[in-house]
Amino acid sequence: GWEEGVFPSQRSIDEKGEKGLEEERRLAYVGVTRAKADARISFAANRLVYGRWTSQLPSRFVDELPIDHVDPQSDTGYYGASAGMKEAKSRWDDAPAFGAAYSSPGWKRGQAFAAAQSPGAKPARHALIEGDGRLVATADPSAGSGWSKGDRVFHQKFGYGNVRVIEGNKLVVVFEKAGEKKVIDTFVEKA
Repeated sequence: GWEEGVFPSQRSIDEKGEKGLEEERRLAYVGVTRAKADARISFAANRLVYGRWTSQLPSRFVDELPIDHVDPQSDTGYYGASAGMKEAKSRWDDAPAFGAAYSSPGWKRGQAFAAAQSPGAKPARHALIEGDGRLVATADPSAGSGWSKGDRVFHQKFGYGNVRVIEGNKLVVVFEKAGEKKVIDTFVEKA
């Protein structure tokens, strides 16, 4: 996958610096330009690395691809984000949804069938929610959080774990499969 730390590799950047990054960029160029019909580039939001799940960012090389030669095929948010909760903005956010420029006969039949099944329905694109920067709520450090060190918790993405540190409404939890993570207490429930 084309994720930071994987491609370009972190080792190449750490050991060779800018030279290593340029070598990885050259490899990307060679790979893409040698594709006979099309090149499929993918990246994962989460990856199992050395037995631990880590969140990934798309490779910097993805944004360097010429937009007029790319047909994005997924508009899912990063890190399992739901609509409007994207962490990062990319130039692909304003690109048409998958299939907007796709024109094979099979695709057109499928689109016509889907439109007939649900008239007026259009898949929602993830939108960036912009705020005016006002502080909505604050954590009262003197108020009890309802959590104790050692509490067993469940997180939708990271699974089961135990609370190690409490910092206001933030918890440092050691998850069984995802390792140590800092999470907001509303994203976990007592297990």
